[in-house]
Amino acid sequence: MAYGQHQSFYLRDRWLSKGIKHLMNDERFFYNKDSFEIIGLGKNMLQSLRFWLVATRMVEEKFNSEQKKIHHITPLGYTIYEFDKFVRFCDTASILHYELTKEREPATVWYWFFNILRQPMFSKEELLQLFVEWVSREEKREISVKSLKRDIECLIKLYTAGQTTFDPEEIIQSPLHKIGLIEDMGGVIRKKEGDLENIGLTALMYSLLDYGERKGVEVVAVDEIVTEEGLWGRVFNMNRATIVGALEILSNHPIYKISFIRTNNLDTVKLPSISAIDYIKYEYERKVEVLV
Repeated sequence: MAYGQHQSFYLRDRWLSKGIKHLMNDERFFYNKDSFEIIGLGKNMLQSLRFWLVATRMVEEKFNSEQKKIHHITPLGYTIYEFDKFVRFCDTASILHYELTKEREPATVWYWFFNILRQPMFSKEELLQLFVEWVSREEKREISVKSLKRDIECLIKLYTAGQTTFDPEEIIQSPLHKIGLIEDMGGVIRKKEGDLENIGLTALMYSLLDYGERKGVEVVAVDEIVTEEGLWGRVFNMNRATIVGALEILSNHPIYKISFIRTNNLDTVKLPSISAIDYIKYEYERKVEVLV
Protein backbone atom coordinates (compact mmCIF):
# COMPACT_ATOMS: atom_id res chain seq x y z
CA MET A 1 0.00 0.00 0.00
CA ALA A 2 1.11 3.60 -0.54
CA TYR A 3 1.17 6.71 1.65
CA GLY A 4 2.16 10.38 1.51
CA GLN A 5 2.98 10.55 -2.19
CA HIS A 6 0.90 13.70 -2.69
CA GLN A 7 3.54 15.79 -0.88
CA SER A 8 0.67 17.27 1.21
CA PHE A 9 -0.77 19.06 -1.84
CA TYR A 10 -4.35 18.18 -2.74
CA LEU A 11 -5.28 18.17 -6.42
CA ARG A 12 -5.70 21.71 -7.75
CA ASP A 13 -7.91 23.00 -10.52
CA ARG A 14 -6.34 22.58 -14.01
CA TRP A 15 -3.37 20.55 -12.75
CA LEU A 16 -4.37 17.41 -14.62
CA SER A 17 -4.71 19.21 -17.95
CA LYS A 18 -1.28 20.81 -17.47
CA GLY A 19 0.30 17.44 -16.83
CA ILE A 20 -1.37 15.69 -19.77
CA LYS A 21 -0.45 18.54 -22.13
CA HIS A 22 3.26 18.16 -21.37
CA LEU A 23 3.19 14.35 -21.39
CA MET A 24 1.73 14.40 -24.89
CA ASN A 25 5.01 15.90 -26.07
CA ASP A 26 7.38 14.05 -23.75
CA GLU A 27 6.56 10.87 -21.81
CA ARG A 28 9.61 11.51 -19.60
CA PHE A 29 8.56 15.07 -18.80
CA PHE A 30 8.46 14.48 -15.04
CA TYR A 31 12.06 13.24 -15.05
CA ASN A 32 13.50 16.30 -16.81
CA LYS A 33 15.56 18.65 -14.62
CA ASP A 34 13.79 21.80 -15.82
CA SER A 35 10.23 20.41 -15.89
CA PHE A 36 9.14 22.31 -12.75
CA GLU A 37 10.17 25.61 -14.37
CA ILE A 38 8.45 24.76 -17.65
CA ILE A 39 5.14 23.84 -16.01
CA GLY A 40 5.27 26.65 -13.44
CA LEU A 41 5.08 24.56 -10.26
CA GLY A 42 7.47 24.05 -7.36
CA LYS A 43 9.43 20.80 -7.24
CA ASN A 44 7.24 19.27 -4.53
CA MET A 45 4.08 20.36 -6.34
CA LEU A 46 5.41 18.72 -9.50
CA GLN A 47 5.88 15.44 -7.61
CA SER A 48 2.35 15.85 -6.28
CA LEU A 49 0.95 16.36 -9.78
CA ARG A 50 2.71 13.20 -10.92
CA PHE A 51 1.01 11.31 -8.08
CA TRP A 52 -2.43 12.68 -8.93
CA LEU A 53 -2.11 11.77 -12.60
CA VAL A 54 -1.21 8.19 -11.67
CA ALA A 55 -3.71 7.92 -8.79
CA THR A 56 -6.62 9.02 -10.99
CA ARG A 57 -5.39 6.58 -13.64
CA MET A 58 -5.11 9.26 -16.30
CA VAL A 59 -1.54 8.07 -16.79
CA GLU A 60 0.36 4.93 -15.87
CA GLU A 61 4.03 4.44 -15.14
CA LYS A 62 5.85 2.17 -17.58
CA PHE A 63 9.34 1.49 -18.88
CA ASN A 64 10.42 2.37 -22.42
CA SER A 65 12.70 0.29 -24.67
CA GLU A 66 15.73 1.74 -22.85
CA GLN A 67 14.26 0.60 -19.49
CA LYS A 68 13.71 4.19 -18.44
CA LYS A 69 10.54 5.20 -16.60
CA ILE A 70 7.91 7.00 -18.64
CA HIS A 71 4.35 8.16 -18.04
CA HIS A 72 1.94 6.75 -20.60
CA ILE A 73 -1.40 8.53 -21.04
CA THR A 74 -4.26 6.05 -20.62
CA PRO A 75 -7.46 5.95 -22.72
CA LEU A 76 -9.20 7.59 -19.76
CA GLY A 77 -6.59 10.36 -19.72
CA TYR A 78 -7.00 11.03 -23.44
CA THR A 79 -10.80 10.97 -23.18
CA ILE A 80 -11.02 13.43 -20.29
CA TYR A 81 -8.41 15.71 -21.87
CA GLU A 82 -10.37 15.76 -25.13
CA PHE A 83 -13.84 16.35 -23.72
CA ASP A 84 -13.46 17.93 -20.26
CA LYS A 85 -9.84 18.84 -19.60
CA PHE A 86 -10.77 21.39 -16.91
CA VAL A 87 -13.19 19.02 -15.11
CA ARG A 88 -16.27 21.19 -15.56
CA PHE A 89 -18.73 18.27 -15.46
CA CYS A 90 -19.65 16.62 -12.17
CA ASP A 91 -19.47 13.30 -13.99
CA THR A 92 -15.76 13.84 -14.70
CA ALA A 93 -15.04 14.73 -11.07
CA SER A 94 -16.94 11.61 -9.96
CA ILE A 95 -15.03 9.39 -12.39
CA LEU A 96 -11.72 10.72 -11.03
CA HIS A 97 -13.00 10.13 -7.49
CA TYR A 98 -13.99 6.58 -8.42
CA GLU A 99 -10.56 5.85 -9.88
CA LEU A 100 -8.91 7.18 -6.70
CA THR A 101 -10.99 4.99 -4.42
CA LYS A 102 -11.62 1.72 -6.24
CA GLU A 103 -8.40 -0.10 -5.28
CA ARG A 104 -5.88 -0.13 -2.41
CA GLU A 105 -3.08 1.43 -4.43
CA PRO A 106 -1.78 3.98 -5.11
CA ALA A 107 -4.19 6.13 -3.03
CA THR A 108 -4.61 3.92 0.03
CA VAL A 109 -6.25 6.46 2.33
CA TRP A 110 -8.98 7.14 -0.25
CA TYR A 111 -9.65 3.43 -0.66
CA TRP A 112 -9.84 2.99 3.12
CA PHE A 113 -12.02 6.01 3.84
CA PHE A 114 -14.70 5.19 1.29
CA ASN A 115 -14.60 1.38 1.14
CA ILE A 116 -13.59 0.22 4.61
CA LEU A 117 -14.54 2.93 7.11
CA ARG A 118 -18.21 2.59 7.97
CA GLN A 119 -18.64 5.37 10.54
CA PRO A 120 -20.37 8.45 9.08
CA MET A 121 -19.02 11.11 11.48
CA PHE A 122 -15.85 11.65 13.52
CA SER A 123 -13.34 14.23 14.69
CA LYS A 124 -10.10 14.57 12.75
CA GLU A 125 -8.27 13.00 15.68
CA GLU A 126 -10.62 10.00 15.73
CA LEU A 127 -10.30 9.64 11.97
CA LEU A 128 -6.50 9.57 12.17
CA GLN A 129 -6.58 7.02 15.00
CA LEU A 130 -8.91 4.73 13.02
CA PHE A 131 -6.62 4.96 9.99
CA VAL A 132 -3.50 4.28 12.07
CA GLU A 133 -5.14 1.20 13.61
CA TRP A 134 -6.22 -0.15 10.22
CA VAL A 135 -2.79 0.39 8.67
CA SER A 136 -1.14 -1.32 11.66
CA ARG A 137 -3.32 -4.39 11.10
CA GLU A 138 -2.79 -4.48 7.35
CA GLU A 139 0.92 -3.64 7.07
CA LYS A 140 3.93 -5.73 8.04
CA ARG A 141 6.20 -2.68 7.91
CA GLU A 142 5.91 0.31 10.22
CA ILE A 143 4.38 3.44 8.69
CA SER A 144 5.07 6.90 10.12
CA VAL A 145 2.05 8.39 11.90
CA LYS A 146 3.10 11.79 10.49
CA SER A 147 2.77 10.40 6.98
CA LEU A 148 -0.67 8.98 7.76
CA LYS A 149 -1.75 12.30 9.28
CA ARG A 150 -0.74 14.09 6.08
CA ASP A 151 -2.83 11.58 4.13
CA ILE A 152 -5.90 12.29 6.26
CA GLU A 153 -5.43 16.06 5.97
CA CYS A 154 -5.01 15.85 2.20
CA LEU A 155 -8.07 13.64 1.79
CA ILE A 156 -10.26 16.09 3.73
CA LYS A 157 -8.98 19.14 1.83
CA LEU A 158 -9.53 17.47 -1.53
CA TYR A 159 -13.29 17.55 -0.94
CA THR A 160 -13.73 20.49 1.44
CA ALA A 161 -11.16 23.25 0.69
CA GLY A 162 -13.03 26.53 0.26
CA GLN A 163 -16.21 24.99 1.65
CA THR A 164 -16.58 27.19 4.74
CA THR A 165 -16.55 30.93 5.45
CA PHE A 166 -13.44 30.39 7.59
CA ASP A 167 -11.35 29.45 4.55
CA PRO A 168 -9.25 32.24 2.99
CA GLU A 169 -10.87 33.85 -0.07
CA GLU A 170 -7.87 33.03 -2.24
CA ILE A 171 -8.02 29.31 -1.50
CA ILE A 172 -7.98 27.12 -4.60
CA GLN A 173 -10.64 24.46 -4.65
CA SER A 174 -10.07 20.96 -5.92
CA PRO A 175 -12.10 19.90 -8.96
CA LEU A 176 -13.49 17.12 -6.75
CA HIS A 177 -15.12 19.48 -4.24
CA LYS A 178 -18.20 19.73 -6.47
CA ILE A 179 -19.36 16.15 -5.82
CA GLY A 180 -19.89 16.99 -2.13
CA LEU A 181 -19.07 13.69 -0.41
CA ILE A 182 -17.34 15.08 2.71
CA GLU A 183 -18.25 17.96 4.99
CA ASP A 184 -15.89 19.62 7.48
CA MET A 185 -17.99 21.04 10.32
CA GLY A 186 -15.35 22.90 12.29
CA GLY A 187 -13.11 19.88 12.84
CA VAL A 188 -15.88 17.29 12.78
CA ILE A 189 -15.82 15.34 9.53
CA ARG A 190 -19.02 13.92 8.09
CA LYS A 191 -19.56 11.61 5.16
CA LYS A 192 -22.39 13.07 3.09
CA GLU A 193 -24.80 10.83 1.21
CA GLY A 194 -24.13 10.86 -2.50
CA ASP A 195 -26.55 13.04 -4.44
CA LEU A 196 -27.49 11.79 -7.90
CA GLU A 197 -27.27 15.24 -9.46
CA ASN A 198 -23.81 15.94 -8.02
CA ILE A 199 -22.38 12.54 -8.95
CA GLY A 200 -23.94 12.11 -12.39
CA LEU A 201 -25.45 9.14 -14.17
CA THR A 202 -22.56 8.91 -16.64
CA ALA A 203 -20.08 8.41 -13.80
CA LEU A 204 -22.31 5.80 -12.16
CA MET A 205 -22.61 3.80 -15.37
CA TYR A 206 -18.87 4.14 -16.03
CA SER A 207 -18.03 2.75 -12.60
CA LEU A 208 -20.49 -0.12 -13.04
CA LEU A 209 -19.08 -1.04 -16.46
CA ASP A 210 -15.50 -0.75 -15.19
CA TYR A 211 -16.36 -2.99 -12.24
CA GLY A 212 -17.82 -5.56 -14.64
CA GLU A 213 -14.64 -5.47 -16.74
CA ARG A 214 -12.35 -5.84 -13.72
CA LYS A 215 -14.36 -8.71 -12.26
CA GLY A 216 -15.18 -10.37 -15.59
CA VAL A 217 -18.95 -10.30 -15.01
CA GLU A 218 -21.97 -9.14 -17.01
CA VAL A 219 -24.52 -9.41 -14.21
CA VAL A 220 -24.25 -7.60 -10.87
CA ALA A 221 -26.63 -7.99 -7.92
CA VAL A 222 -28.14 -4.82 -6.51
CA ASP A 223 -26.94 -5.93 -3.08
CA GLU A 224 -23.38 -5.83 -4.47
CA ILE A 225 -23.87 -2.30 -5.80
CA VAL A 226 -25.00 -1.26 -2.33
CA THR A 227 -22.32 -2.99 -0.24
CA GLU A 228 -19.37 -4.13 -2.38
CA GLU A 229 -16.02 -2.33 -2.34
CA GLY A 230 -15.56 -0.20 -5.45
CA LEU A 231 -19.28 0.22 -6.12
CA TRP A 232 -21.83 2.94 -5.53
CA GLY A 233 -22.85 2.38 -1.93
CA ARG A 234 -19.26 2.52 -0.70
CA VAL A 235 -17.48 4.79 -3.17
CA PHE A 236 -20.25 7.39 -3.50
CA ASN A 237 -21.89 7.09 -0.04
CA MET A 238 -25.20 6.23 -1.73
CA ASN A 239 -28.14 4.62 0.06
CA ARG A 240 -30.17 1.80 -1.45
CA ALA A 241 -33.14 3.97 -2.44
CA THR A 242 -30.91 6.38 -4.39
CA ILE A 243 -29.12 3.45 -6.03
CA VAL A 244 -32.37 1.81 -7.14
CA GLY A 245 -33.60 5.16 -8.47
CA ALA A 246 -30.42 5.57 -10.53
CA LEU A 247 -30.69 2.02 -11.88
CA GLU A 248 -34.26 2.65 -12.99
CA ILE A 249 -33.15 5.72 -14.93
CA LEU A 250 -30.24 3.84 -16.53
CA SER A 251 -32.62 1.07 -17.58
CA ASN A 252 -34.23 3.67 -19.89
CA HIS A 253 -31.02 4.79 -21.61
CA PRO A 254 -31.77 5.38 -25.33
CA ILE A 255 -29.04 3.00 -26.56
CA TYR A 256 -26.90 1.47 -23.78
CA LYS A 257 -29.53 0.52 -21.24
CA ILE A 258 -29.05 -1.85 -18.35
CA SER A 259 -31.51 -4.68 -17.80
CA PHE A 260 -32.81 -4.12 -14.28
CA ILE A 261 -34.41 -7.38 -13.14
CA ARG A 262 -36.38 -7.13 -9.89
CA THR A 263 -37.52 -10.32 -8.15
CA ASN A 264 -38.63 -11.28 -4.65
CA ASN A 265 -35.33 -13.02 -3.89
CA LEU A 266 -32.58 -11.18 -5.78
CA ASP A 267 -32.54 -7.94 -7.77
CA THR A 268 -29.88 -7.98 -10.50
CA VAL A 269 -28.52 -5.76 -13.24
CA LYS A 270 -27.34 -7.01 -16.63
CA LEU A 271 -24.77 -4.66 -18.12
CA PRO A 272 -24.91 -3.47 -21.75
CA SER A 273 -22.25 -4.65 -24.23
CA ILE A 274 -19.99 -1.61 -24.27
CA SER A 275 -16.69 -0.81 -22.56
CA ALA A 276 -16.53 1.80 -19.82
CA ILE A 277 -14.31 4.06 -21.96
CA ASP A 278 -16.50 3.81 -25.07
CA TYR A 279 -19.54 4.57 -22.95
CA ILE A 280 -18.15 7.83 -21.55
CA LYS A 281 -16.91 8.86 -25.02
CA TYR A 282 -20.48 8.45 -26.26
CA GLU A 283 -21.88 10.43 -23.32
CA TYR A 284 -19.26 13.19 -23.56
CA GLU A 285 -20.04 13.63 -27.25
CA ARG A 286 -23.72 14.04 -26.35
CA LYS A 287 -22.89 16.59 -23.64
CA VAL A 288 -20.65 18.60 -25.97
CA GLU A 289 -23.36 18.65 -28.66
CA VAL A 290 -25.84 20.03 -26.12
CA LEU A 291 -23.38 22.75 -25.06
CA VAL A 292 -22.74 23.74 -28.68
